[in-house]
Amino acid sequence: MSDFETLRKEYPEFSYESYSVERAEHEIVLKFRFSLGETVFTPVTRIKTNNLRLVNAFDCAAAKRIVFYLGMVEAVSYWKAACAPKVRVLCGALSYKESEWFKKLWFSGLGEFFYRNGIDTDYEDFVEIVSQGSRESISGGFNCSEINIIPVGGGKDSVVTTELMSGFADKNMFFTVNDQPAREECVSAAGYDLSRIIRTYRTIDQNLLELNRRGFLNGHTPFSAIVAFLSYYCAYITGAKNIILSNEASANEANVGGTQVNHQYSKSYEFEKDFSELMRGEFGADIRYFSLLRPFSEVQIAKMFASYPRYLSVFKSCNAGSKKNIWCGKCAKCLFVFIMLLPFADRAALEAAFGCNMLDKKELSEDFNGLCGFSGVKPFECVGTAREVRAALELALKKYGGEPLPVLLEEYKQRRTPVSDEEISLLFSEFNEINGIPAEFDSAVRGMHKYVSAND
Repeated sequence: MSDFETLRKEYPEFSYESYSVERAEHEIVLKFRFSLGETVFTPVTRIKTNNLRLVNAFDCAAAKRIVFYLGMVEAVSYWKAACAPKVRVLCGALSYKESEWFKKLWFSGLGEFFYRNGIDTDYEDFVEIVSQGSRESISGGFNCSEINIIPVGGGKDSVVTTELMSGFADKNMFFTVNDQPAREECVSAAGYDLSRIIRTYRTIDQNLLELNRRGFLNGHTPFSAIVAFLSYYCAYITGAKNIILSNEASANEANVGGTQVNHQYSKSYEFEKDFSELMRGEFGADIRYFSLLRPFSEVQIAKMFASYPRYLSVFKSCNAGSKKNIWCGKCAKCLFVFIMLLPFADRAALEAAFGCNMLDKKELSEDFNGLCGFSGVKPFECVGTAREVRAALELALKKYGGEPLPVLLEEYKQRRTPVSDEEISLLFSEFNEINGIPAEFDSAVRGMHKYVSAND
């Protein structure tokens, strides 16, 4: 059933039928309706409001337009089951420029999906988006509360952003999609009350899971684009001034050499810039969307994170173990994070956090080779560049000194082309100037750069 061309012929159209914005007790409910042939999908997203002060109307024309856009991203998860060649948008009008914007997001954000499913298609032919709905005029001002919204996933990156934003503590709020203990524990470890979390809950329609069981197409979608539009809606209704992300410079890199296939496309600077331009052109609200960590590499962020040891026992960023709030110890993400922190963190505390020494996992050799750049494919996870991994492993070799090496580190030692101290020093001193960070946060990122580039 999973043949791309067969499915496209059987399901020539996918429809985005409707969306709604409703107020219920202590929450706002966003509902969407999509259809593929006889199958209907009705996913729901809920935003808890009992701890929020809403300063702009949750259902005004601007707010509803943001939700309509959010539906265009939610639709990807359901459209990809059959990759229908035509998408009909029945509940809102899209200009040619907007249609092209979402077409680019779908195509680039589905690069991994196409690659792993062996789908050979191109930007021009993969989908046609046709809108037939009306467009409500957006008018009225935007009440700004000066709040900063920091999305947190429970990992090291958002911890570093939170710490860099400590000088703005009275204005900081946090944003989560679905609960996970690590997210709350990281917010608490930073000294904030849990009432400072904007909690959202997103569900996947069970009909999609049924199609997956029947062999329809499945795979990675640009989840961070969901975070973008949903956090922007929350920023709008609360009057927030900034949405402050934790995406690093290496999120711009492709996973497959010589291609544009990027697992992290919707974390890339290209997407960040495109998103900001779209929202700035459509809405009167001056809500800034940027990453505070864009100047830095993963290895720089890891060094900074290790300077806050109180988070080591609570942070988690393993997708496989997220439901149990654990590091699964079996995936490329666990291996990557362990490698990044090994040169900087206390080794015993690091092994206690992961429940093992990840470099003793011989069964992860394939992922290890991908991380090191020994193969042409980087694992499809949110991981850094081979250059960063090799630098961390060189530092780990020095840290072990004459001790017996774990199996994967020994493997690296035997295969490597040594990285010089000068090259490693250069990596730590780099600063990516291509970023959208506002001037008032410059001192925070420059202070981090001074710390991570120090040769100690």
